Amino acid sequence: MRTEHRRGHRICVLGLMIAWGSPQLSQAQPLSVEEIVSLKRVTEAQMSPAGDKIAYLLSVPRTLYEDDDGEAYRELHVVDLDGNSRPYVSGKIEIKSAAWSADGEAIYFVAKREPEEAFTSLFRISAFGGEAVRILSHEESIKAIYPSPDGTRIAFLADEAPIEKKEMLEAKGFKAKVYEESVPIRLVWMLDLSTEEVSVHQLEGSASDLSWASDGKRYAVALAPTPLIDDSYTSRDIFVIDATSAKMQNRMQSVGKLGHFDWSPDGKRIAYVGSVDINDPSAGRLYVASSAGGERRELVPEYQGHVADLIWMGDDDIRYLGIRGLWADYAVASVINSQAAGKAPVSGPIIRKIHAKAGQTVVAAVADTPAHPPEVFVLRDGAKPKRLTHSNPIINDRILGRQEAISYQARDGLPIDAVLIHPTSNVRQRNSGPLILFIHGGPEGNHSNGWMSTYSQPAHALAGQGYTVAYPNYRGSTGRGVEFSKLGQHDYAEEEFNDIVDLKKHLINEGLAGADHVGISGGSYGGYATMWAASALSDEFAAAVAFVGISNQLSKFGTGDIPYEMYHVHSRAWPWEDWMWMLRRSPVYHAGKTRTPLLIMGGDKDPRVHPSQSLEMYRHVKLRTDTPVRLVIYPGEEHGNKHTAAQYDYALRFERWMNHYLRGPGGEPPAYELDHLTRLESAGSE
Repeated sequence: MRTEHRRGHRICVLGLMIAWGSPQLSQAQPLSVEEIVSLKRVTEAQMSPAGDKIAYLLSVPRTLYEDDDGEAYRELHVVDLDGNSRPYVSGKIEIKSAAWSADGEAIYFVAKREPEEAFTSLFRISAFGGEAVRILSHEESIKAIYPSPDGTRIAFLADEAPIEKKEMLEAKGFKAKVYEESVPIRLVWMLDLSTEEVSVHQLEGSASDLSWASDGKRYAVALAPTPLIDDSYTSRDIFVIDATSAKMQNRMQSVGKLGHFDWSPDGKRIAYVGSVDINDPSAGRLYVASSAGGERRELVPEYQGHVADLIWMGDDDIRYLGIRGLWADYAVASVINSQAAGKAPVSGPIIRKIHAKAGQTVVAAVADTPAHPPEVFVLRDGAKPKRLTHSNPIINDRILGRQEAISYQARDGLPIDAVLIHPTSNVRQRNSGPLILFIHGGPEGNHSNGWMSTYSQPAHALAGQGYTVAYPNYRGSTGRGVEFSKLGQHDYAEEEFNDIVDLKKHLINEGLAGADHVGISGGSYGGYATMWAASALSDEFAAAVAFVGISNQLSKFGTGDIPYEMYHVHSRAWPWEDWMWMLRRSPVYHAGKTRTPLLIMGGDKDPRVHPSQSLEMYRHVKLRTDTPVRLVIYPGEEHGNKHTAAQYDYALRFERWMNHYLRGPGGEPPAYELDHLTRLESAGSE
């Protein structure tokens, strides 16, 4: 009966779709999902020691139906401050980490040069170009590199060596793993560049980040008690280590989540991005403390945003990057006198990362805007950010939906920010048009007014088909200060998800969408919101696509890898303290109410949200309703799809599900197959 009711709505929609979905004459076309999946993105940018060039890593998705399966390639490029860019190491390679040498004469990078290699190695390439030279093949993959400021050593992070003849034992069938206990510790290693000798520093804990003091005699390292992700979220601290003896000299006594950290040029202080307390959902406050020990001090008190990155200007001042509302905040803080942040930003590119050496007047940045994915920018005091790279010329030939930052009121009067993308100008708009809400994960995440289209949220492809697309920063999001980010704690799925419904109603009241044509989608905690919307809030939504989502808060505690993080910053209670409260805040509890056609997708190797969460929701909806539901599992994928083909497959399935139920006939779901074979044969014949 419920499915027939939905089908009737869809038939009416089809007639309306013809009226508002007819394209006007236009030369430009919108981006397709294939083009969105294939876009290149800058992922890292480092200013050279001389301040005249920027080395950057460019993510290049694999060519669909031509390249073998795998993650996007990552190439090394260098651009000067006038925007002249050239590739240094490009092609079918996945560079994991890169850094300038202390003198700026070379760039070190970590990669596998041949597919059959078991581990990544360390390479060196001249800053003037030429062939890269392998300088170290280690016994395990090198994860990150940190050249010393005196140019004599390279510190690097790598897991402890496997047991002797591990591969031989596995070939004989002895490959049992002891859950959590057999995860290898990540160690700090030292490569002496003059002798090429490697030594290990035996520290207490598992390492995840490192920063050198300017004299090269000490380094600071982030250590967690174990290599488990839960400890890396909740129990990391910064330790000061003697670089020669590997003896610990001091620790910062940080609490809760920890972000980036760095030394002052004179070595007297360490600044870091940290948390107010153990219950702070996200590291986002700027602190400084003596490198010799002592109380920490917050530099931007009561900051109504979240600090994301920092670099020292000199001994007394720090440049910091924050997310504040829907914008990026780039400002200066004094370590002498703490002071409140200045006026909140209301425009500009969304800066994601910054890098420079102390004393440099130019800063390298990775930033995006509504018009393009992340690119290399250069920042100068008193000047607008200057874009240096243009990695996706195809965007210049495509029409994009108009994007804007908006604010609306939740039902209790709380102001909520959101990003809105309108249908493209070659599609006529009517009040009955379809709307899709994309819900971020976390919930300690946020949307900024930058580039919004990804494989799982292909906004501009949707805008080109007449969709309005919106991204709410519901309560519990970051970017609005600690107090706002705690509003959803011990209140799963109530006001936080009501904020999402209130955005829907706001946009309908504004004449931007039809009430019966609203879809919802999100991943992780956003997948939880989507499953909740399809069940407990089913009357509000006509289609839903949940990705790596939470369906059962009880079993999530027993099957995921972050129970302590969940307890401290999400539930603020253990399941056994109130079993029924947690069960009632679970979509499976409400699965019998599901009338919203639900597509569920996720990877079979997800350690964060176990694949059984998707299976539970699928099975409950299947058994308790006649509502269309489908479960798609991606082999080898974890908490989000990394392989280009899996990303494209996801995007196609998402697009087809939404079109079928928001613009098409509805009723029974579309065929489960995708015609990849025809595309493969077509690619092979070209």
